[in-house]
Formats: sequence, C-alpha cells, structure tokens
Amino acid sequence: MAIENFMYHNPVRILFGKDQISKISKYVPKDKKILIVYGGGSAKKFGTIDKVKKALEGYKIGEFSGIPANPTYEKSMESVELIKKENYDFIMAVGGGSVVDAVKFICAAVLFEGDPKDLFFWGNNEPAEVKNALPFGVVLTLPATGSEMNDGAVITFVERQAKLSFGSPLVHPQFSVLDPELTYTLPKRQLANGVVDTYVHVMEQYLTYPVDARVQDYHAEGVLKTLIELGSDIVDENKHDYAVRANFMWAATNGLNRFLACGVPQDWATHILGHEITEKYGIDHGRTLAIVLPSLMNVMRNSKKDKILQYAKNIFNIKQGSEDEKIDQAIQKTAEFFESLGVPTHFKDYEIGEEAVEILTNQLEKHGFTTLGEKGEVNLEKIRLIYKGAL
Repeated sequence: MAIENFMYHNPVRILFGKDQISKISKYVPKDKKILIVYGGGSAKKFGTIDKVKKALEGYKIGEFSGIPANPTYEKSMESVELIKKENYDFIMAVGGGSVVDAVKFICAAVLFEGDPKDLFFWGNNEPAEVKNALPFGVVLTLPATGSEMNDGAVITFVERQAKLSFGSPLVHPQFSVLDPELTYTLPKRQLANGVVDTYVHVMEQYLTYPVDARVQDYHAEGVLKTLIELGSDIVDENKHDYAVRANFMWAATNGLNRFLACGVPQDWATHILGHEITEKYGIDHGRTLAIVLPSLMNVMRNSKKDKILQYAKNIFNIKQGSEDEKIDQAIQKTAEFFESLGVPTHFKDYEIGEEAVEILTNQLEKHGFTTLGEKGEVNLEKIRLIYKGAL
C-alpha cells in the first residue's frame, strides 16, 4: 500500500519561546474589542492574565473565567451571550486545551444562525457547517491537546451526559504563544496527563496499518521517543529545565497539529472510549487514555499487528521472541511508561469494578459510537472486551 491522498493546510502562526506574550499585539488589529477567556484561578494567580493585558495595553479588554477542565456547552454559551451583549470581536484563550477548545466553539457559536447544538455530530447526523467565526489567539499554559495548532475541539454536554467533537477550518487560532516557562507552575498530575495525552494522540495516528508513509512514521516515532526519554524529567514539578519543557511543549503541539495524519489511516477509538469514562466517572482525560490504550492494543493485536511490531522494534528495541511475544512486550512497556509517570492503567486503580463494562458500552451505543477504529472493526463486542481487559 502507498501513502493516501491528502490536503494539508495549517494557518496557525506559532510564537515559540520566552517572553513571546509581549509580541501578540502585532497580530491583533488595533480596533478589536478583546475578551480574555480562561479557566480557574491559576492564569490569574501566576500573572499570565496580567502579562496578556500588558501586551494588549490600549485595547478595550474584558474577561470571562471559569471554563472547566472538561469544557461544557453550558458554560461556553454563557460566554457567547456575553460576547453578543458587549460586542466583543476578538477572543484571547489563555490556558490549556480545555480553554482553547471552548473558545473554538464559542467563536463559531457567536456567529452561527441557528441552534449551536447542530454544530456537533450526535451519532446520526451531519454537523451543520460553520460559515463564519470570530478570530482568536491562544496563550498556552498546559501542553497536551495540540488544540493550539488545529481546528478541532471536544465539548461536554452536561444534560445529555456526552462529550462530542466539534471542528471547522474557520476555528484555527490566528496565532498561538508557546512559552515553555509558563509550564513551571504546573503540578505533577497535569504534567503527567499532558504527556499521556500527547503520547496517545500520536498513537491514534500511527498505530493503525502500514501505508508506507515514512515521513509521518518517523515523525511520530520521534515524538514518542522524546516523551519516553524526557518523561521523568517532564513530570518533575520542581525541575524547571527549560530545554525539557520546550521539547515537551513542541512535542504536544506536533502530536495533534494534523501533520502526522497526512496520508495515513487514523484510529481515535481510544479517545472515544476514554471520553465515556470521563463523562461517567470524572477521571481526568489523560488518565482514561492510559486505561484504554494497552487493552485496546491487546484486543486489536491482529488487526494492528504490523504497526505494533514496528512500534516494538523502533520505539522499544524489541527484537527477540515470536510476533505474539513482541506484541506482548510492546503492550507491557507502554503500560509501564504510563505507570512510571504516576498514571494508573486499570479501572481497579480507581476502585471501579466490572459493572463499568456494560455501563460504558451502553453509553457508547446510546451516543451512536458502535463502529470505531481505522477499519470500523471496534464494534460493541470488542468495546466490551477492551473495557473488560482494562479492569
């Protein structure tokens, strides 16, 4: 097989490095009225909001805070109403992927003529087209999702108990500031979650089946090796090594800026199964991925055999044993890496028992996710096996 046809366009301007916040006014028209959107108190507490305000001195500026770790439709719509009422026309997202995801949806919802719920895929419909969106910029404080350099988002609907995807080429950020020093205030848990999230983003685009896409494969393997080599240093919240955090931040962005997806099949079953765990049990997104991925690799070992063997050899230097033994070792080493970061890989670590298997599988069926994976082979039967294998 050969690399598949693709179209790649990424218009996001990256401002990478120390003190890049000070340059953002170059990329925001002087007549814009700006709403700064952020999450909890950390962006305020550690001075990031003040830095943004200083950089935008002379602009009309407002603030909207309280975007939760799993950004909700309900909270996002509060911001939409404020923007319409106060006539803001440029948004600054200050935070991690949750804030950036929320802002993407907000910027589209403000100008959408109709019910903003129609912008989402509900399992049995095509999302409405985004025809216009407000411009926005990003100051990233938590590397993980890659949302700072792509056009996708995940939003939680509290009433419907669902996490749904949203996206449009019109919600690429105008620019994103990636200053590694902004990660110095992050606790170990968030750093570890970011490493796992990045790792699994790469795996969703890499661990499928071969199409002789060597540039994408080698790029993906480079990001994975970077995370493995630097993982223990990244999650050391007291080790403020600029080079380590810089590599981490750029790895996270490359994990999901869509370059790795060019011309290759993609999976995303791990993420979809993980979203249901977060929605039902409130476990951090990155930690749900660590629960699902090793079990999914085992259940789908035959379908993914060629790429798991490549992964075993190129990432973990596994060369001895039968094919099944190599696959077993690769799965074990993947789980061990997550565990080394302090991220558990089983439901039992969260005191969740076998009842979760049917609860989560039924949720997926209810939400319309019954044929997942790069070949559509992750059906309800396999979903049950994956959840069961993660107990």
